[in-house]
Amino acid sequence: MIQTFAILAVTIIFFVFGRLRADVVALLALLALYLTGVIDLQQALAGFSEPTVIMIAALFVVGDGLSRTGVTAWLGQQMLALAGHSKLRLLAVLMAGAALLSAFVSNTGTVATLMPAVTSAAWLIGSLPSKFLMPLAFAANTGGLLTLTGTPPNIIVNDTLAVAGFAGFGYFEFALVGLPLLVIAAAFMILAGQRLLPTNKVGERPPDLSQSVDQLAADYTLEGSLFWLRIRNGSPLTGKTLAEAGLGRDYGVSVLRINKAPETTQRLRLPGASGKPAAWLSRERFQPDQEQLPGPETTIHARDVLLVNGSQEAVDRLMLRFNLGIQPADGVDGQLAELLLSHEVGVAEVLLTPRSAYIGRSLGQAHFAEKYNVMILSVQRGGRQVKPQDVQLRFGDALLVRGRWSDIDLLRGEARNFVVVGSPDAMARQVVELNRQAVVAVMALGGMIVLMVSGLVPTVMAAAIAAMAMILGGCLNMNQAYRAISWRSVVLIAAMIPMSIALQVSGGAEYLANALVNTLGAVSPLALMAGVFILTTSLSQVINNSATAVLVAPIVLQAALTLGVSPYPLLMTVAISASTAFLTPIGTTTNLMVSSPGGYSFNDFIKVGAPLVVLFLLATLILVPIIWPF
Repeated sequence: MIQTFAILAVTIIFFVFGRLRADVVALLALLALYLTGVIDLQQALAGFSEPTVIMIAALFVVGDGLSRTGVTAWLGQQMLALAGHSKLRLLAVLMAGAALLSAFVSNTGTVATLMPAVTSAAWLIGSLPSKFLMPLAFAANTGGLLTLTGTPPNIIVNDTLAVAGFAGFGYFEFALVGLPLLVIAAAFMILAGQRLLPTNKVGERPPDLSQSVDQLAADYTLEGSLFWLRIRNGSPLTGKTLAEAGLGRDYGVSVLRINKAPETTQRLRLPGASGKPAAWLSRERFQPDQEQLPGPETTIHARDVLLVNGSQEAVDRLMLRFNLGIQPADGVDGQLAELLLSHEVGVAEVLLTPRSAYIGRSLGQAHFAEKYNVMILSVQRGGRQVKPQDVQLRFGDALLVRGRWSDIDLLRGEARNFVVVGSPDAMARQVVELNRQAVVAVMALGGMIVLMVSGLVPTVMAAAIAAMAMILGGCLNMNQAYRAISWRSVVLIAAMIPMSIALQVSGGAEYLANALVNTLGAVSPLALMAGVFILTTSLSQVINNSATAVLVAPIVLQAALTLGVSPYPLLMTVAISASTAFLTPIGTTTNLMVSSPGGYSFNDFIKVGAPLVVLFLLATLILVPIIWPF
């Protein structure tokens, strides 16, 4: 037991000072427990087969599927639309929206999804991000208390009950106390917290997605080179594939997307069309499915509408040669993002490295487009435009490419040849386009909730089913799923579970439980609950909340059994207090994420977080014994 406490103390010290990564510290603690003989090999590796760990990994995949399909971006957009230009309304809406989203998506995923939108909204209403980012993080942490899967500590305390032979909490049972706590957090931020938040101007107002695409278009002189071409009846292009038509080879014109032939005669305004739609656009409605990334084998049909990239002269030649209707399509109302981006297709800026194997070769000789399955929209050298079909590539040449996000992502793996500027993943998540994959993502999430609530399958299997449904439904591929999982968090939790086992097998948990019972428990169960809250929230300020829950939950369960009271109120207190890391920027990943963009200091977190922790403590002591009596 002394060895276990010594290893635990050193582990906490390393967590606090942060000289080593938290997952490395957890693994070192695991090894120390095994090498000193406190636990055996099976116990040392037990965490990596825990259902809790598997469930958390699956939930990362579910959250990423919702982000990649545009569901979370759409929710963020709707949330900000409700806020208007009122600072207090924006604060209330963002906290409610973040909490609702974090009930089903990881807290980290919620903050990552909403932070760009919240930052942009803060600038738009004449305020600063520092007035909203800390409330965003706190709301995401509190929102995790609305459902069983909202945050890992909920799952951990539930699993602790199950292992001990008790029935677990219901899926929405956490909301009985989580919802009042959310109301308290929002009311505090609106009435007092927003006055305590600092006024920090960090950076300049960031461009949104449309502005970013417009800037790329201006830098690569796309403005004036995008056109809609309608294939009239009798056009020589009818029935030909794009390879047979040779539009790129013979005219230097690239076909970016194809709106299929109309099936009814209703008015349509195509994305990016300026002013009043042309007559041939006004009379017909096009099918909603489009060829957003047509290939050489794509067939052209009469009355199709092609979005093309080329010079005015080349497009005029096409119009006369093939009997086509023409209308400019770019630079209107910031809608280039609608034209060039979608859930599946995006754009990226690619730079050639000094060691690139493509230096000295033309794009045609290198078969660049065919190899990477992307279109070359423009090539720049030294700040001026060059013709893609003729140029011999040099170091520093910049290519603007368009292709599937997955293909653009493959270019990032060619580090020897290219540097992909910016973050394609981040840009893809900003695209708001609810399509078939979005429906699949929402249905997978809904199915997971139904399975968890009904108890038809274990909760870990419900999460795994939802994750596989996301992958098979095309919401994300396996590579993206593996990248979505925060392996650092998974390893941290799995490696800390042996510490919990060590506390139990060494008698340490019983010793601490008896200490709690003999001191605070001797006063009253309510005093014990207060002690549990203070112990857990203190640890969660410096240690990952999952690791805190893993350590404290079995100790608290043992204390409840020793005292002869129900474990439910005490373990619910553990779940609540593990999510109150409001005092330091290192308490949770969400705090760290907003710390730099908000320009927050340690004192800022203490100033705003301390009153909120006190309010949560008082609310817990009042509400939990009423809902879950001792």
